Amino acid sequence: MFRTALRNVLAHKARLLMTMFAVLLGVAFVVGTLVFTDTVGNAYKERYLTTLRNVSVQATPPFDEKAGEPGTVGEDTLRRLQRLPGVASVTGSVEGAAAVAAKDGHPLGEDDVTMAGNYFPQADGKDNRHPLTAGRAPTGPDEVLVDTSTADQGGYKVGDTVRLAVDGPVLHKKLVGIVRTDDTSGSGGTLVLFDDATAQKLLLKPGHYDAVSLEADRGASEQRLAAEARDLLPENSEINTGAQLRAQQQADAAEGAKGLSQVLLAFAAIALFVGIFVIGNTFTMLVTQRSQEMALMRAVGAERRQVTRSVLIEAALLGLCAGAAGFLLGIGVAMGIRQLFASTGSGFPDGPLVVAPGTVLVSFLVGVVVTMLAAYLPARRAAAVPPVAAMSALHTPPPVRSLRRRNAIGVALIVIGVLGVVFTASSGEEGRTTVLFPSVLLLIGIIVVTPALSGPAIALAGPLLRRFGVPGTLAPRNARRNPRRTASTASALMIGLSLVTGLTVVAVSATTSLRQRAENTVTADFEISSRSSGHLPASVHDTLAKSTAVTSSSPRRESAVGIGGDEVNLTGVDARSIGDLLDPSFVSGSLAALGAGGGKNLLIDTSTADIYGWTMGQRVPVVYGDGSRGTLRIGGIYRSDEFLPATMIPLATLQPHLKKIEDTSVLVHTKDGDGETVRRSLQRALDQNPLIRLRNTDDLAESAGGESITLLLNVLYGLLAMAVVIAVLGVVNTLAMSVFERTREIGMLRAVGLQPEQTKRMIHLESVLISLFGALLGIGAGIFLGWAAGRLASDSIQGYEMVIPWGRIAVALAGAALVGVVAGLWPARRAARLNVLTALKAD
Repeated sequence: MFRTALRNVLAHKARLLMTMFAVLLGVAFVVGTLVFTDTVGNAYKERYLTTLRNVSVQATPPFDEKAGEPGTVGEDTLRRLQRLPGVASVTGSVEGAAAVAAKDGHPLGEDDVTMAGNYFPQADGKDNRHPLTAGRAPTGPDEVLVDTSTADQGGYKVGDTVRLAVDGPVLHKKLVGIVRTDDTSGSGGTLVLFDDATAQKLLLKPGHYDAVSLEADRGASEQRLAAEARDLLPENSEINTGAQLRAQQQADAAEGAKGLSQVLLAFAAIALFVGIFVIGNTFTMLVTQRSQEMALMRAVGAERRQVTRSVLIEAALLGLCAGAAGFLLGIGVAMGIRQLFASTGSGFPDGPLVVAPGTVLVSFLVGVVVTMLAAYLPARRAAAVPPVAAMSALHTPPPVRSLRRRNAIGVALIVIGVLGVVFTASSGEEGRTTVLFPSVLLLIGIIVVTPALSGPAIALAGPLLRRFGVPGTLAPRNARRNPRRTASTASALMIGLSLVTGLTVVAVSATTSLRQRAENTVTADFEISSRSSGHLPASVHDTLAKSTAVTSSSPRRESAVGIGGDEVNLTGVDARSIGDLLDPSFVSGSLAALGAGGGKNLLIDTSTADIYGWTMGQRVPVVYGDGSRGTLRIGGIYRSDEFLPATMIPLATLQPHLKKIEDTSVLVHTKDGDGETVRRSLQRALDQNPLIRLRNTDDLAESAGGESITLLLNVLYGLLAMAVVIAVLGVVNTLAMSVFERTREIGMLRAVGLQPEQTKRMIHLESVLISLFGALLGIGAGIFLGWAAGRLASDSIQGYEMVIPWGRIAVALAGAALVGVVAGLWPARRAARLNVLTALKAD
């Protein structure tokens, strides 16, 4: 039976090629995921071994509750640590943020990844944390270093003048060197290093460090050194040995890689699931075409299980070939995934590809198991055909009872799935973990009843195709001839498009809701804030208020106050102009209350009211940051919104109690709106400061999640594309084998006058019908699943409303039609080129 199976594979290798390619793609996705995650894990391991190679002990002082700021380590402490026995060197770290501009003036780096620090040279004049690749170390306040990523992004080289800002005006520093670092590599971030004294002055305070690390002499114990250092460091400092740091960071990296691996493997499973339809279809058609051959085997003594085994051996051989090719392609997929994440600023470190022995084994196991699983039912059908009936070429259709039973099961699964999805979608956050199960049941139910749906659905398209003449009449009949085969081919495309549609509905609905809420809530044209998540100097608002382009403006200044034993953050705004800049949705009261009551009215959102139990008109005693006391009245309660502060108080009331005048942001309204011309005008007024970020309502919506949603959606589209490609291969494979199956019929049509171009058109129309049928099923299921996912997401996305992206759905349908045209090219060409006499003599 093995020799028979091998001969059958070799005899039908052309027909099995597309099937093998479908399995190959799924295997490649699995292998690529495993290789990628192993590579990332190994790169992180090597990175931490390198960056922490010279760290034996690391200490971070506790937060200073009295000063309300992080603790520090003084220079005198560093000198005492240096004198400890077994200490080779001590390094003090200063960390902060500094926004950098490129040579052309535009800001560099992603928000919140604008890093800054100190270059701490040891006895040899080098800082082991930041190896120099060019130039020298900074020696004064007017010199800086940048990392290779920042230099590349900004177009800088040694000797250039770098424009940057820490927490105030633009600074101009000479670039004296470039360092190599893994901290910002691939993440789109920037790094600026100052000499020790300058870093302390700009980022912390003179003579102090954020943290300290010790390098031990060869043979010295890290644990003993940590114990001795504890006595010299501030009480309750966090102290870790180098071994502990490396282990912890490697564990964190492994956990992150594991989560990513699970997501990628889920999409690989979807691709393989789609491939099962292609494989099952192929072997069903092959078994049907070889029914007489198998009947002959039964007649000469082969048992049913031997026939089944023969088909399964064919599948196993196909799976082995697909596994081997998929393994090789998977290495390329791993490289592609790594490049994809690098382009999105993931920050994964570079490193050599790692191919574990287990990955090789998995590639062959997945290829063989998936192929044999898909071929099992066709193999059983092959063995069940009676020898006499098969030898007489009596191809009896499946009994009606079987189709009825299948339809009943499918309808039951759909009903259970729909009810389950509706129930879980209405159960809040609890449903997020359980909605997957009924969703799967629903998709399986649709797959099961698809043969029953295919006939009526394709029949509806019949009148539309009559304009194509005879090919338009024959195409729907051919597609309806074998509903099981048509359904199986369409189902593969349906799965991919249902997921794509569901994701699109949720993403478009979320981004539309965010944008509409931002436009309704923020009536200011621009919000000005710091790109480093810090504060803006008061001079920013003063400059904008003087600009002729600005009609109204208000700073937002915050201060923590004590109210009833709780610490509450109050936001001061300009009571006169805030009505032009914000439009909260009030439950009670209004913005006018800020200008009334002698400046003693406090506005709060509903979340704050719920937390503290405050009600409209209630008076609350306040202890300000400077120790003075007062009483505020709740003058209004508005609905919580991420675009609004949780509290608002007149700036004139809060400002006298502030220790330092600085703004969290500034809101401005301009004469000419929020266009790019106005944006550039305001940026020029602010000296093109790279620290300052101007955002209109569209930008605010993007930063609140819209940009992340769009990026995630594009990544998911890329991952699901594999499943769609496999589905397309299924359409090609089914049509090609169908043409072979109908060789004699096509020859008869040609003999009675059907022209080659008409033959091509008939196959193309059949392909388009199958593709559109699968697309419509997928889009319908996707919209429903998108609705359910949106209901679950509405708790975390305020104001979420479902939006059906009809434009994108139309594009998806057009794409499905195009898929049908492309998938039918080869089978149509093959059918049109059949020799009429040879085709008429075919069995």
